[in-house]
Amino acid sequence: MRRVTLLIGFALLVPASAHAAGGPVPPAFGGKEVSAPGGPDNLVAVRAGADRTVVLRLNRADASVMRSRSLPGAFGVPAATYDGINTGLSADGRTLVLAEGANRFPVRSTRLAVLDGLSLRPRRIVTLRGMIAVDAISPDGRRLYLVDYKDGNLARYDVRAYDLVRGRLESKPVIDPREPQEKLQGVPVTRVQSGDGRWAYTLYSGEEPFIHALDTEGRTAVCIDMPKTIGADAGSIKLGLAAGTLTVERRGIPVALVDLKTYKVSSPRPAAAPRPAIAASRTTGRDGRPWVLWTVPLLALAGLIVLARRRGVTLTGRDR
Repeated sequence: MRRVTLLIGFALLVPASAHAAGGPVPPAFGGKEVSAPGGPDNLVAVRAGADRTVVLRLNRADASVMRSRSLPGAFGVPAATYDGINTGLSADGRTLVLAEGANRFPVRSTRLAVLDGLSLRPRRIVTLRGMIAVDAISPDGRRLYLVDYKDGNLARYDVRAYDLVRGRLESKPVIDPREPQEKLQGVPVTRVQSGDGRWAYTLYSGEEPFIHALDTEGRTAVCIDMPKTIGADAGSIKLGLAAGTLTVERRGIPVALVDLKTYKVSSPRPAAAPRPAIAASRTTGRDGRPWVLWTVPLLALAGLIVLARRRGVTLTGRDR
C-alpha cells in the first residue's frame, strides 16, 4: 500500500471546514468548539490580546458562559481536519489539551496547554521539539496522540503517543501492525469518532486515499485503502458510523462501505429502481374517468342490440 505525497497546494484548496486524523490544520479560535460525546457543554478558546487566551465553557442549549479561565499564550482548540472537526477533549470531559499556533517557519518547537476539563485550571505546559499537531486523545485523557512532522516536512510524518500522566513522549510511532513499514502521507479531509471516543476514523485524500483508523486505547492503528474515486472532490466527502459499518458519503450519497470487523471495503448496493407508473391512457379516459365506468354501459347497450335482433325489433321500435 503506497501513500501519496502531501501536496501543500491541495491543502490550501480544501475548504477550511473539514474533519480528519491530524494534519497541518491551525488551531481554532472563537466559535469553533470542541465537546465530549453527548456532553451538554462546548469548550472554546478566544484570543484576548497578542499573548493571552480565554477558555470558555458554554452551555450548548443557550450559549451561556458556565465557566471561564484566562491563561498566558495563544492556545487554540486543536483542529483535526480541514472540514472543521476539532479534538483535544477526552470523552470523559476531564482533560482538555490546547495547541499553540505556529507564528514562524520553520517551526522549532510546539507548545501544548493541558487543562482540567471541568475547572479549566491549567495542569502543565508541554513543549515538544519540531512541528507537532494534536491528532486525538484517549477517552480517559491518559494518552494524547500527535502528528510529528519530521524536520518540518509536511510529506513525512508519524503518529506518536504522549503519556499525559508521566509527561513522556513514547519513542515508537503508532502504526498498523499489518504493514509496519507503511509511511503515512496525505491530506486529512474529514473524520468521525466512535460514541465512546475510543476510535478516530480519518479520511486522507490524494491519488490513493485511505482511512486512518486510530485506536486511542490500544495504541494501534489500521490503514484502510479506499477506491481512487474517493479522492475526487474530497471536500464533499463525509463519514458516517453505525452498526459496525463505516460509510463514506459524497453529498449524502453512500459511495463506499467499510466493515469494521474485517476492514473490507465494498460498494453500496444500488437503490432499487422505482416501479413504473401505469400509463394514464390505459386506465382512464380523456376526461380522467376510469375506463371501467365507460365499459359497463357499452356492454349493456350491446346486450340490448343482440336481444332486439333476436326478437326482430329495431332500436327505433318499428316492425320490419
